[in-house]
Amino acid sequence: MDSSVSTAIDIDHLQVSYGSQQVLHGVNLSVASGEFIAILGSSGCGKTTLLRTIAGFQKAAGGAIRLFGRDVVNTPPEKRGMAMMFQSYALWPHMTVLGNVGYGLRLRGVPKDEIRARVANVLRMLNLSGLEGRKVTNLSGGQRQRVALGRALAIEPEILLLDEPLSNLDAKVRIQLRSEIKALQNRLGFTAIHVTHDREEAMTMADRIVVMDAGRIAQMGTPKEVYDQPNSPFVASFMGAENTIELDIRPSGSGVEVKADSGNPVSYSGSVPVGAVTAYFRDDVASLDDPRARIDGSIVLPGTITQRTYPGGHYRYVVAIGDRHFTVTDDRYHELDHAVGLRLPLESLHLFPTDHTKGGIHA
Repeated sequence: MDSSVSTAIDIDHLQVSYGSQQVLHGVNLSVASGEFIAILGSSGCGKTTLLRTIAGFQKAAGGAIRLFGRDVVNTPPEKRGMAMMFQSYALWPHMTVLGNVGYGLRLRGVPKDEIRARVANVLRMLNLSGLEGRKVTNLSGGQRQRVALGRALAIEPEILLLDEPLSNLDAKVRIQLRSEIKALQNRLGFTAIHVTHDREEAMTMADRIVVMDAGRIAQMGTPKEVYDQPNSPFVASFMGAENTIELDIRPSGSGVEVKADSGNPVSYSGSVPVGAVTAYFRDDVASLDDPRARIDGSIVLPGTITQRTYPGGHYRYVVAIGDRHFTVTDDRYHELDHAVGLRLPLESLHLFPTDHTKGGIHA
């Protein structure tokens, strides 16, 4: 890999259409050499189309794709110097492990002895040594996916594209392979773009996350940035902050006063939108308190416990506030129908003006 080129992939105003329907609307993305990017989004957001267009399997309608400075938007897939892992494994069922992992090398005219040596090295890295002669149809799902990864790595690609390669595996194997792929990427130094709809997978594997929505990039940043500082209601909800409450925030003295439909108003000195605001939050930021409590920096909403379960290590409660229900975890045991306060720290809420065309930020 040419270490003098710091940008491995530069996508410039990329557009893709299926017939008259535009699928990608001018996507811009720059990926550093050796970086691991996860493209995260729900079905139909354009993430797989973006990956296939980078690979060359889908034709671009406009824009540029530069790989290490070379525009490849009209270059066929086999001349782009990258490898791809598919969700379906895409292995040759009639071939052995050796045949599958060495397939790309054979196409490139690599001598048989060198193929065998390189495949043996790859299989050692993937804990598949000794399975060279086994048919892939006689392997477990996790082993097949390792073979698919081995086939991609055997050609020593500068760029590896991963199209939801772990979604068909059971949870334990999926977690194990996440760790193995990331460790190999760190060790070998290739650039990776991984498409997934699994938030945890993206968070644990990627250096940066790209959240896509309706053919556009909604937000990109480190996992912590996107998780802790979503830039829109869509990203907040997609990253797990699916609970919402309406607040009214007004300037008061040197700060603001925050009011909910129920509970006492709270003074706050942080930087927040003013006016009618929708607060998005994850279950884990809520806690249980006295319904009459007044706590600096938190709103406390009076409610009633309607459900209690014990998944292990803590209790999980459902708290009814009016006609809304919120899930809360708590270490303490509480009786059903017990009056409680749903405590929400304001600094942990993602606040967006309910009417996005109005409202400023109170500094």
